[in-house]
Amino acid sequence: MKPTNPRILPYGTAAIEAAAEVIRAGGCVAVPTETVYGLAADATDSRAVAGIYAAKGRPSFNPLIVHVPDLAAAERIALFDDAARELARRFWPGPLTLVLPVRPDAGIASLVTAGLDTVAVRVPRHRAMQALLAACGRPLAAPSANRSGTISPTRAEHVDANLGDRIALVIDDGATPAGIESTIVRGHAILRPGPLTPEALFPGGGAATAADPDATGIVAPGQLASHYAPSKPLRLNARDARPGEWLIGFGPVAGDDSLSPAGDLTEAAAALFDALHRADAAPAAAIAVAPVPETGIGVAINDRLRRAAHPR
Repeated sequence: MKPTNPRILPYGTAAIEAAAEVIRAGGCVAVPTETVYGLAADATDSRAVAGIYAAKGRPSFNPLIVHVPDLAAAERIALFDDAARELARRFWPGPLTLVLPVRPDAGIASLVTAGLDTVAVRVPRHRAMQALLAACGRPLAAPSANRSGTISPTRAEHVDANLGDRIALVIDDGATPAGIESTIVRGHAILRPGPLTPEALFPGGGAATAADPDATGIVAPGQLASHYAPSKPLRLNARDARPGEWLIGFGPVAGDDSLSPAGDLTEAAAALFDALHRADAAPAAAIAVAPVPETGIGVAINDRLRRAAHPR
């Protein structure tokens, strides 16, 4: 029997204990991270991981990120070289995901890696995910807590509206601070831009964007051409609203809403998905978004917007 609506519990000991109980029983729960809300389940339990794919309607060829409490736990799952270990030491805990060879004895369900010989692994900083990892005592697979391809959730109410009939529990700890998913790195290739920019990760230069997934295959989350999408048509680089459009502004472009009136890219990243949720719920038939500079974290914002606007 499917749950009707999730229980939304405020962050605290009771919520963490209730969520850990669900996970130990093979279920999945929604939990905030510093990036977006994730849908977490035991990464070593194939049935639990299958529950994530079923709840999201996620294609089985799209791998998941494994969340662990620290670098030592990550090294029990993945094979690190010196470069990867240095990135982990500099940016973990935080919004960095590393794609690395999976250890033969990792014990991770094959569904997590989508049958690949690599695994995506991250040490989150958010107190709720860290507390849940400690309470469960096992690695957690946790993609974004939304139906596959739709707008990512940055608030508990986004999760409830999108997955309310598919999961049992949401831990509510307010809006997520970064607002977009983690930066994913394999070697010196950035497979998905995120809060950590190439300049921060590789200050000496040398970072490259990965090859087209259509040619190489999907090797990390967030590489599908159509992703993060609202239910309405989305027009980019708009300076004015056309009839029937809800305009999301930025900087000098005002609108019905704004990612950042001051033109602050960090503020815009944190506001992006929340603004898309509001636009999708507005009475207008379509959405338009003002131009966002393709610099710094603006690269990650534009990556999400292009995928959101891509025809399904």
